[in-house]
Amino acid sequence: MLALDYGTARCGCAISDPTGTLARPLEAVEPPDPAAIAEVVAAQGADRVIVGLPTTLSGEEGEQAKLSRAFAAELTQLLDVPVETYDERLTTRMAERSAREGARADRDSLAAAHLLESYLARHQGEA
Repeated sequence: MLALDYGTARCGCAISDPTGTLARPLEAVEPPDPAAIAEVVAAQGADRVIVGLPTTLSGEEGEQAKLSRAFAAELTQLLDVPVETYDERLTTRMAERSAREGARADRDSLAAAHLLESYLARHQGEA
């Protein structure tokens, strides 16, 4: 699975291992272009794309969430794999902490990795 932390300047990317256990940050795509993401999907052999959906702590969606949904819709039209959105609350803070602790990937891709870890944990054991 490929997870995306979509932003208007760049899109953080992370990929899971084939078992769906580990998440590894990839290089961010800058600027965030659906065709470039399609190339990452093909190169990594991803069978699903998860787009982070930024919501407030109370679960409300703002302008960035609308942009993320629109980006996911563009990807759905372009890709032959399922595309879904997933709550990314607190992943930016987690990425900042990881960076302070020495993680070397860019923060957007670290956020995508935390998003993917959360998604994988929630869907563990599903076929």
